[in-house]
Amino acid sequence: MRTSCAKVIAPLKHMFACMLVFLALPGFATSLADTAIIKQHLTSITKTKDYRTHANIDQLNKTADYIKKVFSSYAEDVTVQKYKIGEHIYKNVICSFGVENKKRVVIGAHYDVCGNQEGADDNASGVVGLLELARLLKGKQLNYRIDLVAYTLEEPPYFRTEYMGSYVHAKYLAENKIDVYGMVSLEMIGYFKDEKKSQDYPLGMLSWFYGNKGDYITLVRKFGSGKFAKEFCKQFKSAAIKTKKFTGPEMLPGIDFSDHLNYWKFGFSALMITDTSFYRNKNYHEVTDTLETLDIFRMGKVIDGVLKALITLK
Repeated sequence: MRTSCAKVIAPLKHMFACMLVFLALPGFATSLADTAIIKQHLTSITKTKDYRTHANIDQLNKTADYIKKVFSSYAEDVTVQKYKIGEHIYKNVICSFGVENKKRVVIGAHYDVCGNQEGADDNASGVVGLLELARLLKGKQLNYRIDLVAYTLEEPPYFRTEYMGSYVHAKYLAENKIDVYGMVSLEMIGYFKDEKKSQDYPLGMLSWFYGNKGDYITLVRKFGSGKFAKEFCKQFKSAAIKTKKFTGPEMLPGIDFSDHLNYWKFGFSALMITDTSFYRNKNYHEVTDTLETLDIFRMGKVIDGVLKALITLK
């Protein structure tokens, strides 16, 4: 009996060991980002009575307070950068990890919306990326100081003006000669489509290289974007989600359509992580940009990729 049991157990042990190796392969590892938490944050930010527009100060402040509360549950170093436009005060909310390190990396996303709509992908998805990163970064050993920054006023009528929250933040870093390695903008990271012809491009011929399915996340940088942008793309390597890199001239439509543009203005190395915005998501700046349209699972994989890059950056 003892011999026959051994004959049965040995193959089972081998099979179990093979399963562990298989699950450890890229793409099969357990996700660190929690989809339940992600959905909870998305609901809290988007399913509100009022909309978080530039004119709706009360709702913007409520959103900023929510972000600060979540940040504060994971980090001791949470600050609010305030600035004034007319009679109104606007706020960037900043959460820091690895503050013992001198050189820092900024991960940013804007929490305001364009018009009376939920703005689930644009850009609650990016902000929730910050909130989940805060949870995942807690207690991690880091080579750089990581500043998670939730910006206000990225959307019109303030886009490309000095009143953008990211402009205010980038200017502060430059004027105070703060040692910044680089910046990443999380701009719409939750919308994916597997159907053919679900992906558009600023130049039609790009579909020959990138395909016509909107089933990937993109790392976007300009020519000459600097060492950090190159190294971050190298470290991202998220095999758990299809990832494509795009490098092009700054004049190409869409390449600077987010907060990273202001870090470029002040000479910092920066890039954007995006589902390509309106080139894929036709709910862009529409009332149909709702939580229900997002792929929370793949959004979590994007967050995992960012976390991995931040931890392994050299």
